[in-house]
Amino acid sequence: MQGQITKFHEDIGFGVISATDGRKYRFAKSDIRNPNGRLLGIDVDFLVESRSPKEIILLHGSPWTVFGRTDAIAKRV
Repeated sequence: MQGQITKFHEDIGFGVISATDGRKYRFAKSDIRNPNGRLLGIDVDFLVESRSPKEIILLHGSPWTVFGRTDAIAKRV
């Protein structure tokens, strides 16, 4: 599913995605696969599991920044 991050509170690490299906989904920053700076207003692609967005991918930058793995993410896997 696709949408856009419309709210994000850095201090608590949670935000809201407005999806193309008209629904709003709350998410945790830890669910973002490719965190990279500013989140507000960024288009995203994500899966919905138990009415929660998971595997959130920020759709900005080059394909390498979207789908490439950073050292921090590689260490968690």
